[in-house]
Amino acid sequence: MDDKPLGNLIEVRSLTKKFGDLTAVNGISFDVKHGEAFAFLGPNGAGKSTTIKMLITLLKPTSGTALINGFDLVHNSSNVRRDVGYVPQMISVDGTLTAYENMALMAKLYDIPWKECEQRVRETLSFFDLDQYSKSLVRTFSGGMIRKLEIGQAIIHRPKVLFLDEPTSGLDPIARQKVWEHILELRKTYGTTIFFSTHQMEEADEMSDRVAIMHNGKIAIIGSPEEIKGKTKLANATLEDAFIYFSGTDLKETGNLSDISRTRRAEARLG
Repeated sequence: MDDKPLGNLIEVRSLTKKFGDLTAVNGISFDVKHGEAFAFLGPNGAGKSTTIKMLITLLKPTSGTALINGFDLVHNSSNVRRDVGYVPQMISVDGTLTAYENMALMAKLYDIPWKECEQRVRETLSFFDLDQYSKSLVRTFSGGMIRKLEIGQAIIHRPKVLFLDEPTSGLDPIARQKVWEHILELRKTYGTTIFFSTHQMEEADEMSDRVAIMHNGKIAIIGSPEEIKGKTKLANATLEDAFIYFSGTDLKETGNLSDISRTRRAEARLG
């Protein structure tokens, strides 16, 4: 990938989250650079979703610290929320509203001044090639169009970092490619840092500058895809090989009934 500006946008130190006797995230530390594409991998239950929810201020850490753009998750949570965008795996748009109405609603929630709102909405729709569908009901959209609209909603306030949970789950290969073209264009146009989770190892290998693999609440390894593959000491190792090597889990074995049900619902709704 292209060289990025120096310096860290995200700084995590000994971050821990406990739910009663369960330690979901166990003292992890890592940095993410400005403008970096950072893949966060791990089997279901490894702690990656809990980590992301802490970083977007949906969950309060049990201990440890994390800074996003210099703001502390706990003590400066409102500042952090202004600097992050989040696209969940499940559908986060209203199918009974038009694309414009969905986007305008999100602009209002982010307190974008009304004088700027219409221009910002139209610019964002245009960026994702959705301007010609601005008056169309979202329930008529394809899966790829829905995902682009969701990403547009998440970046309408121009966040420093965009968190994506399984951004291409349920999409066909062509739609997946188009969505990633727009995600990477965000980096080029706005310098947005991309932090994403995925079970698509080829996607992580191709799209990320660095990868972190979590296992049992800890970070097992972190580095560029090539560095991580090299540390397996396997000939012609793939990132899937590295995932199995460092997490001790086969991708085919991950997931429980709840995970599978959630994924299938997402795939059904995205078409």
